[in-house]
Amino acid sequence: MNQKYTYAELVDDASKLEIPNNVKLKDPKDFKIIGKSVVNVDIEKLVTGKPLFGLDYKEDGMVYSCVLRPPAFGQTLISFDSSESKKINGVIDVVKLENKVAVIAKNTFAAIQGKKALRAEWKNPKILEDSIFHKNKLNELLDKGEFKTMRKDGDVAKAFLEADKIIEKTYESPFLPHSCMEPMNFFANVTDKKIDLVGPIQTPDNTSKQVAEMLKRDISEIDLKMTRMGGGFGRRLRGDFVIEAAKISDIIRKPVQVVYSREDDMTAGLYRPAIHYRIAASIKNNKLTGYWLKEASINSNMYGLIPNFLPAGSLKNYQVDVVNYKSEISTAPWRAPYTNFLAFAEQTFFDELSEELGVDRIKFHLDLLENVKGTTDKRIKYSPERFQNVIKTVIEKSNWGENKKGLYKGFSAYYCHNTHVAQVAEVVMKNNSPVVQRVVCVVDCGKLVNPLGGNNQVVGGVIDGVGHAMYGEFEFRKGSPRAKNFNRYKLIRMDQSPKVDVHFIDSDHSPTGLGEPSLPPVGAAVANAIYKATGYRLMNQPFVEELKLKKVLG
Repeated sequence: MNQKYTYAELVDDASKLEIPNNVKLKDPKDFKIIGKSVVNVDIEKLVTGKPLFGLDYKEDGMVYSCVLRPPAFGQTLISFDSSESKKINGVIDVVKLENKVAVIAKNTFAAIQGKKALRAEWKNPKILEDSIFHKNKLNELLDKGEFKTMRKDGDVAKAFLEADKIIEKTYESPFLPHSCMEPMNFFANVTDKKIDLVGPIQTPDNTSKQVAEMLKRDISEIDLKMTRMGGGFGRRLRGDFVIEAAKISDIIRKPVQVVYSREDDMTAGLYRPAIHYRIAASIKNNKLTGYWLKEASINSNMYGLIPNFLPAGSLKNYQVDVVNYKSEISTAPWRAPYTNFLAFAEQTFFDELSEELGVDRIKFHLDLLENVKGTTDKRIKYSPERFQNVIKTVIEKSNWGENKKGLYKGFSAYYCHNTHVAQVAEVVMKNNSPVVQRVVCVVDCGKLVNPLGGNNQVVGGVIDGVGHAMYGEFEFRKGSPRAKNFNRYKLIRMDQSPKVDVHFIDSDHSPTGLGEPSLPPVGAAVANAIYKATGYRLMNQPFVEELKLKKVLG
């Protein structure tokens, strides 16, 4: 008899079963689903525009809200005049939310127009931060900040004192917005009996707790339903827009959907923090004897696992120090937090270091990993053997040793989110501009659950990484971002996207991360290829600004 049940229908009965001991897991060769390509279950609905996303959500009696936030970070609201807003057809009300003003309307157009018609007076903070201020502040911290040491092996200072030569480089990156295709939005309906929340969020449990705490309600009264997300990339880890919706609904006691315009989405904050890295290495008798990594960041620093990534474990003298500046500009995790720029800095530094030592670039990396084999350091989570394997495989798949006139190749390899990745980028020169033609990417993420989905994740990460390394410029002036929409903030275009060849290592290891690991190393692979093509070492992102090019093709 063929019967179908949902998991929800079976969960109560399943919870009463005795938990067995010594369960024998299925042999991977007998898997029927894992390892087989499966098309996205929503693909037809996605391409035909069916309602799936937060912005599609509707309820009877629902109103809409657009929120006026401080135009510059650190400003505080003194007063506002809503008289012109209330004259707009469709505007229902205007309410104050602490340091913000919310327009309530019958439709999104009226809400947006009502917000534009608001007149507000703001008090400036002591400093209206700009990009020059950030650059100077981070470099000042690198020079004389009070660092926190996150890992220290041996005595780096002594190794530097005894060195024949010290190589030191500083790498700089800007703030970046998340630029999700679907701007932030959320529905809330606060009543005396319960609170209904509906929309796209990456942290439903924590967000529900925040709403409960804010409204002084029991968590059991909150029902949060998730819609499909039009992009997350870390932005939707934070539920600030959900808090706004719940606050507004609690004030007006109506079901309301808070909607960000694209300009709201790009200027409201929670960016990837601007970060500077200073990396120094000591050389004695043409051997690498010490490595010192310093991070100066806005608001926060790398999380605790990162200091244990390569070259940790490969050198006797190794140290990682961090420091940050508390800014008025709000920041949040951004796809592959911290490693999204650190990988570029370290892998371009490795390239320069191997050249200084007169050692083949690939051999340099493999030798470092050789030093880690047999380690008993439990902080080291990467596998030197698996790491070497992805490197050797990418060399084979990319025809690394091929000497083709006019074709320049750059190498990079990185471990993060428990996944080992190696990449080779190919660049050609057209009209004195570098063109990223192809990226070969080899990934060891353990057992690949869905090859089709996995391939899409890797290709997306590579293109995202190339695009932001090339073009991701986000400048601040007087506390406000200059870019408010895509007319000024540039994302990679289709004709600039390289061909991406993806190869997965066949493995029975447990599955590991795949949405993020292909992004961090690709910026360095491209930069190292550009160095071969031009003789110019890129130290900062975006590359287009440093190379002073109007357009880098792909």
